[in-house]
Amino acid sequence: MGQYKVKLPELGEAIEKANISFWHFEEGDKLKKDDELVEVVTEKSTFNVSAPVSGALSKILFSEGEEVKINEVIAIIDTE
Repeated sequence: MGQYKVKLPELGEAIEKANISFWHFEEGDKLKKDDELVEVVTEKSTFNVSAPVSGALSKILFSEGEEVKINEVIAIIDTE
């Protein structure tokens, strides 16, 4: 079993950070690639970040309401 570090992806030109709005899964939940994992909010828009791999969400590193920088690791998925 491996671990995949989920990073906050580039959300658009000149966007450097976003706030975690809502996690669609809890730690321990199974998820599939492309499931909506987390909703983030920037100054201009709201985005849904999809799971890049299938597995189990083992660790959420930022709580709802916290600010995250682009390319920062936000969660860890245990892959099967």
